[in-house]
Amino acid sequence: MAAAARSLSTCIFCKIIKGEIPSFKLLETETSFISYSFLDIGPLSKGHALIIPKDHAAKLHELPDEYLTDVLPIAKKIATAQGLENYNILQNNGRIAHQVVDHVHFHVIPKPDASDEEGLVIGWPAKSDVMEEVKKYHQELLGKL
Repeated sequence: MAAAARSLSTCIFCKIIKGEIPSFKLLETETSFISYSFLDIGPLSKGHALIIPKDHAAKLHELPDEYLTDVLPIAKKIATAQGLENYNILQNNGRIAHQVVDHVHFHVIPKPDASDEEGLVIGWPAKSDVMEEVKKYHQELLGKL
């Protein structure tokens, strides 16, 4: 059972959850009242949807684990209902990581074709020749997990 959800009166997503701001609601978990999903009104492509935990937390590491239990099953249902073959599941934390609304949320972004006209467009600045650095960090991180 999830802890009582925190809410912030100035948060646009908290207002959507409470019904104070209208949305194009898709799914809301009925048994646990943990998540709410709706179509994005500033979509990157047709069918771009958001899934928001009902607990107000700005970043993923601040959110209680129980509010994450149905996020991916909801994302899968949204992708399946749209018959999506290609899509991104995106979650950002912090301004420099491109988070605009300070409430944890997940995007389901359809990618209808290979062009940069619709859907998520990203670069992937992968580093090379870093095996020793990765090996060292792996050991450091294992000690913290």
